[in-house]
Amino acid sequence: MDTVKVVISNDQKAVKIPTGIRMLIRRCCHAVLELEHFEGSAEVSVRFVDNEQIRELNKQYRNIDKETDVLSFPLGENGVYDINHDTGAKLLGDIVISVPKAVEQAEMYNHPLQREIGFLTVHSMLHLLGYDHENGGLEAVHMREKEETVLTQIGWKRNNSYYMGDE
Repeated sequence: MDTVKVVISNDQKAVKIPTGIRMLIRRCCHAVLELEHFEGSAEVSVRFVDNEQIRELNKQYRNIDKETDVLSFPLGENGVYDINHDTGAKLLGDIVISVPKAVEQAEMYNHPLQREIGFLTVHSMLHLLGYDHENGGLEAVHMREKEETVLTQIGWKRNNSYYMGDE
């Protein structure tokens, strides 16, 4: 892997973004690409929203009228990506995180908000690279193992909870 450009925007005012979150997100994106032996440069967009914004996106793009924690919008398929013609980087797609939902889940699972946002970022990065857990089974377990491998590598070892929730 060459370089990873991660563009992060905060489009919500419900929760103050803690110091270090942007660096954590960049580390998560880089760690996933490294784990997957990604070739070349990559670009990813990460957007923070509130529950109402993510609900609207979920309704618009997935026809599900409820809030969720994270949405992934891949720009590639089967390892083929759009290219930024100025930089030559592969455009992996967009990650949208509901920060209030992340706060709620961090409290529910009794771990720091940083771990929750790291998990959501890693989870979505794997979706951008083609992984899916929607059908459950081995594919979901394989994806979960990769998530935990990356989080452990960057210093967020799993506690005793093991949640396989819906997206």
